[in-house]
Amino acid sequence: MLSEPEKRKRYDAFGKDFRQVPPDMDPDTYARAKAGGGFQGGFQSSGFQSAEGVNFEDLFGGMFGGFQGRQRGPIPGADQEAGVEIRLEEAFHGGRRSFTLDGPEGSRTVDVNIPAGVTDGKRIRLAGQGGYGSGEGAPRGDLYLVVHLVHDKRYRVEGRDVTVDLPLLPSEAALGATVAMDLPGGGEAKLKIAAGTSSGRKLRLRGRGIPNNRGNPGDLYAAVKIVVPQHLTDEQRKLYEELAAATDDNPRRPG
Repeated sequence: MLSEPEKRKRYDAFGKDFRQVPPDMDPDTYARAKAGGGFQGGFQSSGFQSAEGVNFEDLFGGMFGGFQGRQRGPIPGADQEAGVEIRLEEAFHGGRRSFTLDGPEGSRTVDVNIPAGVTDGKRIRLAGQGGYGSGEGAPRGDLYLVVHLVHDKRYRVEGRDVTVDLPLLPSEAALGATVAMDLPGGGEAKLKIAAGTSSGRKLRLRGRGIPNNRGNPGDLYAAVKIVVPQHLTDEQRKLYEELAAATDDNPRRPG
């Protein structure tokens, strides 16, 4: 009885009818004889079935991956990906949302539980909601939603850090003050402004950026922006003129 390596060797040399070839037959001699018709009628095969009733697809299917690329069993569906937009407030708190998606199978609505602390570019996996499989009982693929934060003119987001402009009056920046500022996640914070604060300075609120349920949250930065009144009353103009006369500082003078 031939071993599996011997079967494979003879199959490579003589083809699917290797069992009908005499053991001492030389492959070149066999090929010439077969080409000249010397073996016609000497083999009784049909399809992949030899004269001995051996099914070669069963014999070599696992070794060569089957004949003619035939695959058995159901084929799982493909994974799919779609982009969705959420507001910064939703990134802070999460929540339930419904999205309408357009895809190869038409439009459909999916319900999504947005986790708190999601960031731009994060993927949310919806198991079993991707493409349909092929064959009876074939499982569907997964659907991945790629999060995009909607642009907010008040806030600038980088990773989990958030920056917001903090408008100050010239008097507040010069004399110092305590001001209230709205937070992107809701509520407000009291900020103490040091006397002599200039535009562009950033005040850091540690841990008040986008939360993170697996690590450290981001920070919130308040970027000072001094705003000069556009319309002055007569009294205000007089006071500014007096201030200008009493000030000899020149911010354009080299330090």
